Amino acid sequence: MTATTVDTSSRTSSAREFERAETRTAHNYHPLPVVVAHAEGAWMTDVDGRRYLDLLAGYSALNFGHSHPRLLEAAHAQLDKLTLTSRAFVHDQFADFTAKLGDLCGKDLVLPMNTGAEAVETAIKVMRKWGYRVKGIPADQAEIIVASGNFHGRTTTIVGFSDDPDARDDFGPFAPGFVTVPYGDLAALEAAITPHTAGVLIEPIQGEGGVVIPPAGYLAGIRELCTRHDVLFAADEIQAGLGRTGRTFACDHEDVVPDLYVLGKALGAGIVPVSAVVADRDVLGVLKPGQHGSTFGGNALACAVGSTVVDMLATGDFQRRADDMSVMLRSRLESLIGHGVIAVRVRGLWAGIDIDPGVGTGREVCEQLMARGVLAKDTHGSTIRLAPPLVISEDDLAWGLDQFAAVVQR
Repeated sequence: MTATTVDTSSRTSSAREFERAETRTAHNYHPLPVVVAHAEGAWMTDVDGRRYLDLLAGYSALNFGHSHPRLLEAAHAQLDKLTLTSRAFVHDQFADFTAKLGDLCGKDLVLPMNTGAEAVETAIKVMRKWGYRVKGIPADQAEIIVASGNFHGRTTTIVGFSDDPDARDDFGPFAPGFVTVPYGDLAALEAAITPHTAGVLIEPIQGEGGVVIPPAGYLAGIRELCTRHDVLFAADEIQAGLGRTGRTFACDHEDVVPDLYVLGKALGAGIVPVSAVVADRDVLGVLKPGQHGSTFGGNALACAVGSTVVDMLATGDFQRRADDMSVMLRSRLESLIGHGVIAVRVRGLWAGIDIDPGVGTGREVCEQLMARGVLAKDTHGSTIRLAPPLVISEDDLAWGLDQFAAVVQR
């Protein structure tokens, strides 16, 4: 496809549809004023027929791009047969999905859910129950250590241990049992561990925080501390995992295997919500019937799509592509430091870019990018996140980075 510059002055249908949507929608998001009607690969088309390069990929839910033919084929085929039985019964896609995902993670058991926040809540419950039943922590005294700057979802339990005021303020009272330490600080983590510590819940890369990459050795250090102190290590790979960073999991960059993988987003390929907690039997085996569940978790459509996602990842092609293309992404963005950009963090096809305040806010930069036919998203006021679909071509990525450079180099 040919990249084209977008003139926003005549966006009549899109503007009307955007206003209509905003009028009847709770304002829990602040979307860019574009109304998408069609998408394929790394490109989206709005209701006026204008095309945009997608450099957000649904916050990594669309790692394989929009309308990937192999994934659509799997979904269409399953839609004609069966979508939902609930977990009261077993369907014919369930065993394949759980076996394939377990093998990809090198773990015994899979607990399928739907959204990333559900998977995090599941991991919290499992770690607490393991703490009581296996480690012997006294009743109702289990603690889970989390990191500052975290983003694990938006349930009341999860925002209770967030330090982002937008996520947290006015939603209390919050659940106890969480201890926050500085992200990347192993000494602080070790000091926080007590006999009541059941688990450590960490993002190997903090996506919502601005693609914050921890110091080298941090993940390996967490693994060593958790093993030594008999504490579970849960890695929230919801955004970072499944090929995004050039490895299957972000933990793979330090050859670290957590006790629990917390997965979501790309596992459903942007077609259906799919998430999961994956762990060995001595961890997930603490759950008994009736203690946790989900009507839609592990449904037939989700399993058919998720199985295909795992098959695609098993080839290693997407991971290698993200790793190879990160060279261009890093080089082009780092060349802008001092020219509208303050700092850059890149891992695979994932970048966090801190914008010079003199250029404008992150929102303003994203609006200017949209005017040039590129869609991205800001976070924390002055940081832009780029997460192109892993199927993006080198030419399209280069063009998108040209537009970014034109916006910040003023």
